[in-house]
Amino acid sequence: MFQDKKYIEEVLRALAEQLKAEGIDHMELLVCGGAALMILAFEKKLHVGNVSYAITRTTNDVDVIAFVEKNSTGKPSLIKASPFPNSLLRAAAKVQRDFNLPQKWLNDGPASVMDFGLPEGIMERVETHRFGTNLHIHFLGRLDQIHFKLYAAVDQSGGKHYDDLMALNPTEKEIEQAARWSMTHDPSEGYRQMLKNFLERIGFANAANKL
Repeated sequence: MFQDKKYIEEVLRALAEQLKAEGIDHMELLVCGGAALMILAFEKKLHVGNVSYAITRTTNDVDVIAFVEKNSTGKPSLIKASPFPNSLLRAAAKVQRDFNLPQKWLNDGPASVMDFGLPEGIMERVETHRFGTNLHIHFLGRLDQIHFKLYAAVDQSGGKHYDDLMALNPTEKEIEQAARWSMTHDPSEGYRQMLKNFLERIGFANAANKL
């Protein structure tokens, strides 16, 4: 389990070293989920009297959406990150062994979101960190995390994704934008009703009424 930002950074630097050993001189990944929230220091706040405490999030994996490549014009091009190439699988397995991590600590599950499209302008809002000389990771920005977390929270009826969504402190406008995007992934009437009910339950009735 990843307990803090420094540990995630240490693991990702080790991944860069293992990729270098595999002959990979440059790789760029688009990452979402708990690891991105921890790296970018989005935290829940617990208010007790006049004192606020940051509640540190933990996560079991690093969620990869896409490989990022530059096209001939220098514009980033996103390629679905599933399945991982063998070089990345071998590098991740060595890191897993060295740090005693879960087998799928580097997780390509979220790459399925590419099948129905990402929020427009997603790469304009990422925060990019470099690990070693060869690994660049683009962590999903706040607005796009709101998109992903809302969709996941509705799908799973709350849980950790709801907690993350609330920690991001979304505005009514951001929630409506995220809700409309989520409906492109599930255009069914059943999902729309479930989404509206969820938004009303968490205090966004105005956004729900616009859907």
